[in-house]
Amino acid sequence: MALTINAKAYTPDGWDVNSVRFQGPNNTGSVKDRLLQKKTDAKATDQYSGNSRFQVKMTRTGTLTGAKTAVGDRIVDLNFSYPVGSASADIDSDCADLGAYIASAGFKAALKSLQTNG
Repeated sequence: MALTINAKAYTPDGWDVNSVRFQGPNNTGSVKDRLLQKKTDAKATDQYSGNSRFQVKMTRTGTLTGAKTAVGDRIVDLNFSYPVGSASADIDSDCADLGAYIASAGFKAALKSLQTNG
């Protein structure tokens, strides 16, 4: 199963029991363009159904300016945890809200300046 993200095709590169690694179009021996999808099944107890977890991790190598090295890896790691029985519509809403926030000018400004107080 290939993934398309912003018109970039990511092809499967490796499988584990609960994860798939993908290579992006710019991935080479020295340049990383990778994506990882990983799941963790819920661990129920006698009193709680547990939480299912899902991780998406993107790693890309880029050229650096004003740094001690010429290149470095950018890593974005998103982790989701949902109680078993969460409504599909609630998960859709969370994804839509988080996606809109990440795409917003406010988030980008906070990330670039490393200021969390707006």
